[in-house]
Amino acid sequence: MLGCVRRALTDREVLLILEPARMGPLRPSPGPGGQRLLLPPLLLALLLLLAPSASHTTQVVYKVPEEQPPNTLIGSLAADYGLPDVGHLYKLEVGAPYLRVDGKTGDIFTTETSIDREGLRECQNQIPGNPCILEFEVSITDLVQNGSPRLLEGQIEVQDINDNTPNFASPVITLAIPENTNIGSLFPIPLATDRDAGPNGVASYELQAGPEAQELFGLQVAEDQEEKQPQLIVMGNLDRERWDSYDLTIKVQDGGNPPRASSALLRVTVLDTNDNAPKFERPTYEAELSENSPIGHSVIQVKANDSDQGANAEIDYTFHQAPEVVRRLLRLDRNTGLITVQGPVDREDLSTLRFSVLAKDRGATPKSARAQVVVTVKDMNDNAPTIEIRGIGLVTHQDGMANISEDVAEETAVALVQVSDRDEGENAAVTCVVAGDVPFQLRQASETGSDSKKKYFLQTTTPLDYEKVKDYTIEIVAVDSGNPPLSSTNSLKVQVVDVNDNAPVFTQSITEVAFPENNKPGEVVAEVTASDADSGSNAELVYSLEPEPAAQGLFTISPENGEIRVKTSLDREQRDSYELKVVAADRGSPSLQGTATVLVNVLDCNDNDPKFMLSGYNFSVMENMPALSPVGMVTVIDGDKGENARVQLSVEQDNGDFVIQNGTGTILSSLSFDREQQSTYTFQLKAVDGGVPPRSAYVGVTINVLDENDNAPFITAPSNTSHRLLTPQTRLGETVSQVTAEDIDSGINAELTYSIAGGNPYGLFQIGSHSGAITLEKEIERRHHGLHRLVVKVSDRGKPPRYGTALVHLYVNETLANRTLLETLLVHSLDTPLDIDIAGDPEYERSKQRGNILFGVVAGVVAVALLIALAVLVRYCRQREAKSGYQAGKKETKDLYAPKPSGKAAKGSKSKGKKSKSPKPVKPVEDEDDTGLQKSLKFNLMSDAPGDSPRIHLPLNYPPGSPDLGRHYRSNSPLPSIQLQPQSPSASKKHQVVQDLPPANTFVGTGDTTSTGSEQYSDYSYRTNPPKYPSKQVGQPFRLSTPQPPPHPYHGAIWTEVWE
Repeated sequence: MLGCVRRALTDREVLLILEPARMGPLRPSPGPGGQRLLLPPLLLALLLLLAPSASHTTQVVYKVPEEQPPNTLIGSLAADYGLPDVGHLYKLEVGAPYLRVDGKTGDIFTTETSIDREGLRECQNQIPGNPCILEFEVSITDLVQNGSPRLLEGQIEVQDINDNTPNFASPVITLAIPENTNIGSLFPIPLATDRDAGPNGVASYELQAGPEAQELFGLQVAEDQEEKQPQLIVMGNLDRERWDSYDLTIKVQDGGNPPRASSALLRVTVLDTNDNAPKFERPTYEAELSENSPIGHSVIQVKANDSDQGANAEIDYTFHQAPEVVRRLLRLDRNTGLITVQGPVDREDLSTLRFSVLAKDRGATPKSARAQVVVTVKDMNDNAPTIEIRGIGLVTHQDGMANISEDVAEETAVALVQVSDRDEGENAAVTCVVAGDVPFQLRQASETGSDSKKKYFLQTTTPLDYEKVKDYTIEIVAVDSGNPPLSSTNSLKVQVVDVNDNAPVFTQSITEVAFPENNKPGEVVAEVTASDADSGSNAELVYSLEPEPAAQGLFTISPENGEIRVKTSLDREQRDSYELKVVAADRGSPSLQGTATVLVNVLDCNDNDPKFMLSGYNFSVMENMPALSPVGMVTVIDGDKGENARVQLSVEQDNGDFVIQNGTGTILSSLSFDREQQSTYTFQLKAVDGGVPPRSAYVGVTINVLDENDNAPFITAPSNTSHRLLTPQTRLGETVSQVTAEDIDSGINAELTYSIAGGNPYGLFQIGSHSGAITLEKEIERRHHGLHRLVVKVSDRGKPPRYGTALVHLYVNETLANRTLLETLLVHSLDTPLDIDIAGDPEYERSKQRGNILFGVVAGVVAVALLIALAVLVRYCRQREAKSGYQAGKKETKDLYAPKPSGKAAKGSKSKGKKSKSPKPVKPVEDEDDTGLQKSLKFNLMSDAPGDSPRIHLPLNYPPGSPDLGRHYRSNSPLPSIQLQPQSPSASKKHQVVQDLPPANTFVGTGDTTSTGSEQYSDYSYRTNPPKYPSKQVGQPFRLSTPQPPPHPYHGAIWTEVWE
């Protein structure tokens, strides 16, 4: 166990070093300082008991692949292990030149020196499978508290990358195989080596053979002592007389990603027979060898036997793929297999020698065997402890001396002491102490060190005082536990540096001064005084100013007496106070300072006029605003203070139109604006402050009245009563009229648009939306003749818009001959509502409508006449074919025009019996004139229901001499009785009576076509469609109303047709 002890000794105490009798007296031994002390074991035990406990440390381990580029971040001590990252200093103590550490963050980076795992000394001779470790140390110093630094030990496991290609020892490998070799025999192939380790090492072998050897040889890879041993398999019979050699290719590949590979030529020579191979007595030989053994010292002897005789049994021993260091340190006797020392063996350089020995017979086809040899180098106590003293944190050493300020805290580390011993075991167990009575001790810096290597902080135990002791020489002794023990010493000189302990102090920390503005340069503002408790140069004071930026260059101070003066005239309006920081510094090293604050308050004078924010004010207001409305606001400032800055506002050239509020600067109007009457108002405002004497200022104000859309467009042309003649020959696109209008508003409120709002049902005219020009767009036809009243709407673009309406009268005709008619039409136009169109000749459409009606009536009469003629022809033919014709006076079963019985009349007829007497035969009168017939007949107009057409019923009893109407209507005519409509032309005044009955018993009228020619007849009164015209008394004048047309420009005029 390695331990270091420091014990503070008083004047009467001594440090005893005891030695047991078996060790003998102390004897000198060379050490680092020229002396080496051998201490007895009893002293070592005492030192172990007095050794202090180690402080807690943090073990830091990182894993980094080898061959990383420079400035690659390995890890951050602050972020990864919760170490502080502010106010601390990180310093790399061990780890150069491979590593560097950021002093502020503790980040560890790679350097320009690449970390090559295969080139690191620590990893070259390590046991396979063990990690490759690169150790580093970092000290952490608290810059805020200036405390003792911490030592952080860490390890970086350098991970192997596949940066080496496996190779055979020679590009050509020769194997000699006897020709009588049995099938299945194995022959070892020399191993390939790869400097990489683990998965990146040798992974596989592959044999490539030509056609002549493909069936004779194969490859088998065996695992032998954690190595892949390639072996050649004989798969066929060899015949040296037929083929004495074969060239094969053996390829080796590692397990990296991507893998690396190489190949060698494997030349197989077919030899004569050698039956038995040598065989070692043991597969593995182990031996121990003390370091520093003399040359020729025997290590171990290997021995192999061969069952053959003669030359085939003679065996030669050689090293097999042994490292260069083995061949340099050891010698192998070729004939006996004895291994001896041929070079200096140092365990500290190489602790284990591992190699193979090959035994080969001397037959024509030699056979061989291989054995593993492991030689462990045994340690001897041949190294004294090594003491290394170096700076730590902010403390640097130069020429074995460290400078320490006297004001450092207790337990402040002044050096890092590393004690190590290259031996091992008890020979490396080192104990160290601080010799002498000095205020320093050793404290273990890390718990992670081994017995052969430990680190300590050399730190103070009491406060240092330069006035008492100016320097110390500290001697450190280290002793190992070997037999005999070895020791060494090292020393460090600590120089105590004096410090300036006391800072200057002012009599007043804050001084406030009132100083008027407009002063004279150089006047004294104030005087400050400070004192220092130190003496000598540390008490000599120098005064200086550190003013705020606004006071820079305005004030000066005397370095000797602290008198403050102003360099220029002060202006309170620019700044009303200044804060000056006065510094008193002593002449110590380092210099200490004391500070005080001087507040300079600048007193005001009335030296500034009131000032309006603008040189002139322009306000815009809308017209029609109510009185006492705010129209604008002005801002006036005064750079002075108090009463000197109290400002009163008033309106100059006051005519009562405007007033101003002093508190807010708001201008109010006493009237309502009308832009059309006055668009601009101009006046002045006056500002007067309250100083003595007062100061004043003026500013001009302009009020611009903005337009509001409060006026509708005014039509200037044409007049509503004017007109213009438009002949049918007018060309399309020709301007036929021009509408002009004005708007007394301004801007967008005065921009006018024209549109035709009515009176253009035919789309004859179009008006320019901006010009107001009316043009003809369609050709004039006959129906367009007459007066056209265009309703033109003129709108502005205000919000909301206003508009005016113009009436444009265009008279379409050849001439203006009938001016009376035109004037009548104009008067009618002015009396007609604007939503009714007046356009063209209304009689044209009505005459066209009457012509259509007349054509329909004529067509209907012609159709009825054709039907009657057809019916007469059919009846005539049937009468000629009938066997019995008409007999006058024959009793009829029913009368054609007998009224249907209803009510009591019907019941009475039933009670009298079924038979009724027939009327007496009437004497026919053939030459009765029309007038008598018309007088004798009476027509009863009846309606079965409201809205039905009236029906005509002929009387049943006829006067003497009347025709036999029963026989007349007893015919087989398909037409039933006549229906007369009172509104038809036949019912007019012009035709008040029924015309003469036509021959063949046929009447012109409306009826159905379902009458039969049987003995039965029907008194059914035929109905037509509901009447088209209202029912009126037959023969009286009436008005024929046409179906209601769409609204006509001549609304109010009643057009009628009267039948005379």
